[in-house]
Amino acid sequence: MAVDKSYARLGLFLIIGLAVVLATAIFFVQRARSHSLLEAVTYTTDNIAGLDVASPVRFRGVTLGRVSGVSLHPAGTIVEINFELFLDRIRTLGGNVGRVQELAEMGLFSNLRAMVIGNPVTGDSYLLLDLPTDPPPPMALAFKPDRPYVPMMPSPLVKVRDQLPDLIERAEVTLKTFGEIVARMPDSLDRSDRFFTSVEKAMREADLPALSADSRKFFTMTSAQIGQMASNVEKVLGTGGTLEQLTEEARSTIKAADLPATTAATRTASHQMSLTADDLRRSLPALRESLGQLRELAKLLEEQPEAVVYGPRPPKGKSR
Repeated sequence: MAVDKSYARLGLFLIIGLAVVLATAIFFVQRARSHSLLEAVTYTTDNIAGLDVASPVRFRGVTLGRVSGVSLHPAGTIVEINFELFLDRIRTLGGNVGRVQELAEMGLFSNLRAMVIGNPVTGDSYLLLDLPTDPPPPMALAFKPDRPYVPMMPSPLVKVRDQLPDLIERAEVTLKTFGEIVARMPDSLDRSDRFFTSVEKAMREADLPALSADSRKFFTMTSAQIGQMASNVEKVLGTGGTLEQLTEEARSTIKAADLPATTAATRTASHQMSLTADDLRRSLPALRESLGQLRELAKLLEEQPEAVVYGPRPPKGKSR
């Protein structure tokens, strides 16, 4: 009889618990349905492992909705991801719900970009929405989406995967170059050892103390010579120096020369010489005639010296 009462109490407890669970489930379902939602869609050809129904949708890290469905689109081999944005959540965070709905109706969600971000530890993923300054072009679709469309952009993991072949190739080239460098290191070390040995030997044979003493002596003599040259230059160019005295003497000589008077005398002499030259030019014909007569007289005296006393001889054929 006691066992029957225990079973009855246990059954009653199970019935009450099941009723509470069902009521709670109905309450949360009705509450979820009562949310004002904005449905959107995105498409991708990448791996979306870890993304499932009810995965969170975040905008720059802030949860704004959830994934409502993941399926293969019948028009091609692309994955269709349907998600919902909670408008009351956007309103709570201070967003402009009316503006969001207006952008959705105008089809301007294409300025957004979506990507699947996975957690390598837990294996879970979420859908991240972002508004990049330089977004990549959207994926070409052969159909028109029936709801607001947010283009997908590659996740960092996909970018790394795409660049991995180039990185591996560069790593191979780098490792090959590094191996060649390591192979040449013994020869380089030997050459370096010989070089430093030669430098050490040259320094020992250079007699650096004597060279330093000679250098100091040379610089001392050079300094003295430079000082002497500076003194000589000061004597020549300085105040009261030779150049200044020579300049003063030249000025005094120019002043004593009375250049204006000398110039006037030079002009007068030049004028007189011009007059004399004119007189000589006019006298030249008479001088030529006199020279001719003197030439004839000299010839006569040469032929008839007695002509000085008796006069010239008469011409032949005439009697005296």
